[in-house]
Amino acid sequence: MNMRRNLLAALAASAVTLAAGSALAAPPTVEILAMAHPPVKMALAPLRNWLAAQGGKLKVVEVDVESPQGEKRLAAAGLDGHIPIVILIDGQYRQKRKDGTAMEFVNFPAIEGAPTGVRGKWTTADVQAVLGERMR
Repeated sequence: MNMRRNLLAALAASAVTLAAGSALAAPPTVEILAMAHPPVKMALAPLRNWLAAQGGKLKVVEVDVESPQGEKRLAAAGLDGHIPIVILIDGQYRQKRKDGTAMEFVNFPAIEGAPTGVRGKWTTADVQAVLGERMR
C-alpha cells in the first residue's frame, strides 16, 4: 500500500513537472527586419497576417532595418548592405526545409513582382513550415 502511494505520488510529480516545463517553454521568436517602403509592406502582408493569427504561440518583433537599431541587429546577424527584408527565427535567418535543403530568409520572398536583384529563394510557406515545427 505504501509503495503504491509512493508510485502514485511520483507519477503525479512527474506530470506536474512536465506540464510546468511545457508551459514555461518560451514561444519561438520571429524578428522581421524590414524597410518601411510600400513594396516591402505588400510583400510581407501575407506573412504578417499569418503571424498575427498565431496569437501568443509566437513572439514577433518588428524593426525598421534602416534605423540605427535595425542596422545593429542586421550586423549582429552577420549581414550588411542594402537588404530590404530579413526574417530571423530564434535569431537565425538560415533555416532548413524538411527535405534538408538550406534557405535564407533574406530579401524579398520569391513572389511575382518582387524586384529581381533582391528576390530571395524563400516563401511565406517556408517561414510557416519552420515555425509550425517549432510551435509543436
